[in-house]
Amino acid sequence: MADFSRPGSLYGAIDLGARKQALEAQARREAAGPQAASSASVVDVTEETFTTEVIDKSMTVPVVLDLWSPRAPGSAQLSPVLEKVVGDLGGSAVLAKVNVDTSPQIAQALRVQAVPTVLAIFQGQAVTGFQQVLPEQEVRRWLDELMGAVEQFYQANPDARPQTAPGGPEAPAGPPVDPDILAAEQAVENGDLDAAAAAYQRLLARSPGNEDAKMGLAGVSLIKRTEAVDPADVQRRLQDPADLDAQLLAADLEMLSGSVDEAFARVIAVVKRTSGDERDKARRHLLGLFDALPAEDPSLAKARRALASALF
Repeated sequence: MADFSRPGSLYGAIDLGARKQALEAQARREAAGPQAASSASVVDVTEETFTTEVIDKSMTVPVVLDLWSPRAPGSAQLSPVLEKVVGDLGGSAVLAKVNVDTSPQIAQALRVQAVPTVLAIFQGQAVTGFQQVLPEQEVRRWLDELMGAVEQFYQANPDARPQTAPGGPEAPAGPPVDPDILAAEQAVENGDLDAAAAAYQRLLARSPGNEDAKMGLAGVSLIKRTEAVDPADVQRRLQDPADLDAQLLAADLEMLSGSVDEAFARVIAVVKRTSGDERDKARRHLLGLFDALPAEDPSLAKARRALASALF
């Protein structure tokens, strides 16, 4: 059963729209072909150096925090994978390793309940993470989404982007950001979801095929549907198989936590076992969730095939 008790500050801060940047990053990496991993910025962190090596560094570069223990077999599996995938970024992220046995106060401050735990720290905040051993492909996908979200942050806040050192290579200039996209992102920052939705709708009125606006509007709708929801209540309601709304809310929460495939599978299972108005409601809800992802997302293609199978 899904776990919706994880703190939103850690699981859900990464915009679903960042999956688009993640796919682009993956395509660039595949086009470059196999290559040796760049020497990663890897540092062992203690309670004395945490502020300098993690918090301060995170103001200019995302820090991947590996909370591990020599007593945990999962740590021995995951840590080398993290070193490899962060190393492939060529210094655009830092891997900070914390032995929770020798630095227990860090684990306590971050409310770490099990190891290995991986957290991404950016701008002094924990923004996303996971608490299990993942295969390399899934770790790369998670990291690509993180870097995509960081790039979105800098596009919306260009003054926050670190300056290139004198004589160093200049970062390539990206395309100009539409003012309605900027207005929507600012509205989200201010907690005004209605204003954000209005900005995305204005852009869609001008450019009906704009994927960023489509995904943004779907994401805002997702947040609005769940902002007053008690995850524990949803978990309780899931005990009743006939509670359709609970299943749809559970899928929304899974989407926000990054469990996209699980969210799609949940709603498709509802489509399979319902009929009439209930089936149509579940189908329309699923199509709304589809809008939160870029068209080329592999999870989307897989779910569309499963939906077609469920319907026919």
